[in-house]
Amino acid sequence: MLIALLYGLGTAVPLVVGAAIGLRWTLPRPLLASLMAFGAGTMIAAVSNELFEPAFHQAGAFIAALALFAGAGLYVVANHLIETRLGAGAIGWALLLGAVLDGIPENTALGVTLSGGSGGLALLVAVAVGNVPEAISGAALMRDKHGVRRLGPLWLWTATGSTLVVVTVLGYALSDNLSQTHISTVQAFAGGATIAVLADSLMPEAYKEGGWWVGMATAAGFLVAFLLG
Repeated sequence: MLIALLYGLGTAVPLVVGAAIGLRWTLPRPLLASLMAFGAGTMIAAVSNELFEPAFHQAGAFIAALALFAGAGLYVVANHLIETRLGAGAIGWALLLGAVLDGIPENTALGVTLSGGSGGLALLVAVAVGNVPEAISGAALMRDKHGVRRLGPLWLWTATGSTLVVVTVLGYALSDNLSQTHISTVQAFAGGATIAVLADSLMPEAYKEGGWWVGMATAAGFLVAFLLG
């Protein structure tokens, strides 16, 4: 249980610290773009190796594909509703939404992975590294484009981080009561939500802020997560 708590904190603390940095300071755009692109690369590797591949092998192509598209579809629809309500500049809120929709199943999968005796280090690093730029950019965009006060967004990101800790511990504690199909469904759902966040929000924003060279940072992030896996 302690290891699950520590792993949960390992994903949540970067989220809160990133939000605090984004609300307090304005980072150079190339640096922010590099962080976002690097985080996207780590998540690409994590989705493939730590989330979808085990779900595919355990539950089969049909169930894994359904869960994958369910996760992606939920984020795409929710993100569209946010943009419809707040406008195209709502990217900060979209990134917070992504932290919730992909973070909850990701951390549930992380807790389940720990209960199975495997380290889950690659998934932990990928999630933690991806959370930092997601929170920095999301919180900064909330401040700059919507004029919200610093304390409100910080509380929202902190609540999200706290939720991630709870679901990691719950995933660990309840894993014995979950069938392999249920576990695989959660993993594939998390993978789909993550892919949608990357495609719709994080990677386009990284390219917008950094330009043509950010693909190198994405490749570096992928390599780091792949080697850890």
